[in-house]
Amino acid sequence: MVNAALQQEITQLEANFCAALSDPNRLLILYALNDGPRNVTELASELGLNQPTTSRHLKVLRERGLVYTVRSGTTITYHLSDIRLIQALDLLRSAMRDRLSRQANLINEVTQENV
Repeated sequence: MVNAALQQEITQLEANFCAALSDPNRLLILYALNDGPRNVTELASELGLNQPTTSRHLKVLRERGLVYTVRSGTTITYHLSDIRLIQALDLLRSAMRDRLSRQANLINEVTQENV
């Protein structure tokens, strides 16, 4: 019974982690932070988002441990917690790009056969 409860907890943690990556704006924030730490105003300006929206996304990323903060006076700077996040995202993008390319090739083949 303990194993089932532990498995359910682990599954929920993984789902929460992945949910943090399910929003395109949060992905853009992670890529921006890969270039270096930023405060919320810098991120909002760079990404063309309003400050409250950016703050809300940063809160999700922080709660899931994908970013961390450093306070200097009144300024809070956000940092990417682990470079492997970007490496994983890049790997996923590459796999998706390959899949789309294969689909496009299949469509082209079918189109050529019908001509």
